[in-house]
Amino acid sequence: MTTCLRDFSGNTRKLYIFSFLKMTLFPMAVITLFWKDHIGLSLTKILVLQGLFSLASVVMEYPSGYLSDRLGYRAALLMASLFGIVGWVFYLIADSFAGVLLAEILLGVCYAFISGSDSALLFETLRTGHREEHYARFDGRMTSWGQTGEAAGALFAGVMYATSPLMPFAVQILVWVLALGICLTLREPPTEHAPAIQSHLAEALGVCRYAWRDNPAIRTTIMFGTLLGLASFYTVWMIQPFMQQCQVPLAWFGPVWAGANLTIAACSLLSHRLQAGIGLRGMSLLFIALIVIAYSGLGLTAGVGSFAFYYLLTAMRGLQGPMMRHRLQQASARRNRASILSLHSLSFRLGFIVSGPLIGMAADKWGLGSAFLLLAGAFAVLLPPTAKKFLARTAT
Repeated sequence: MTTCLRDFSGNTRKLYIFSFLKMTLFPMAVITLFWKDHIGLSLTKILVLQGLFSLASVVMEYPSGYLSDRLGYRAALLMASLFGIVGWVFYLIADSFAGVLLAEILLGVCYAFISGSDSALLFETLRTGHREEHYARFDGRMTSWGQTGEAAGALFAGVMYATSPLMPFAVQILVWVLALGICLTLREPPTEHAPAIQSHLAEALGVCRYAWRDNPAIRTTIMFGTLLGLASFYTVWMIQPFMQQCQVPLAWFGPVWAGANLTIAACSLLSHRLQAGIGLRGMSLLFIALIVIAYSGLGLTAGVGSFAFYYLLTAMRGLQGPMMRHRLQQASARRNRASILSLHSLSFRLGFIVSGPLIGMAADKWGLGSAFLLLAGAFAVLLPPTAKKFLARTAT
């Protein structure tokens, strides 16, 4: 029995490494410039592209989570790795909006299979060793490894991009080959005994009803988490042109991106400690304050150092991720764990599909500053009542 638990505990270290690799995205720190300068996309088209990426993720998001619960988390991560390899290969030959879109769709499917599967495998691994109450701490570490990986990739992105615009994409293929190798060594924890399923469609719809209708704690957590996720996501695609507009030197782009990801990493590690100190209510108020101050600062300033307001959003992202995922894990069972985490991601993706292109059009028409101020006002209105419902339905 001791040997068995030790074997499964090896999953934790391997999931940390997988998280590092999946987030070591060499193209990410310069990809908006690649789309603008080498593919010829406007900011509106870029956000439309990301909306379509989200649509691809949406189409596969819940089915991939359901398949992960039924076929196994390891199998889902193996499929994700294969789609990741193929997606980055297609990026090497993309030379138009359509070519980039095909690559993004493949990567959307890749991340749909990851969504929920790695977190659920971590929770089940901890549960096998009777340590599930410490999930938020381990989730924070896994997130920290991931953001450290993205920071490491960002440090070299500018040099690679200056050498050859395609070099970051070629190296990315090798990263996913390594990720595939890590997934092959993962172990699937034992599953609970469950009655035979008469209809997978009925079962899948039943989990949706449970999450959105029957369990208020899950519903309000998904709603609040969706808004928090969107708040940190818009700037991922807007900060690079904003820095370019503020005449930030190109050599800074990689280090700035690395700094943002290290901020997420550090805050992910601190999340469970800060929550223990100030509670859910304090954390929720802190999230709202960070978001409104960050967007207001980005909208009202335009200096070389104005990108620093973006770090407030990355800090919020690092703090909220482990906390919100832990809440969803606690409210889930083994048979629906990845499915509910995928429904959370599905809600976020649908929110971005609807709002992302509109924000892009606002930025193209009125300027980035006005778009940031619009977001500051929108979140100041939407977040407080959503946070109130979340707190009312969630035990402290």
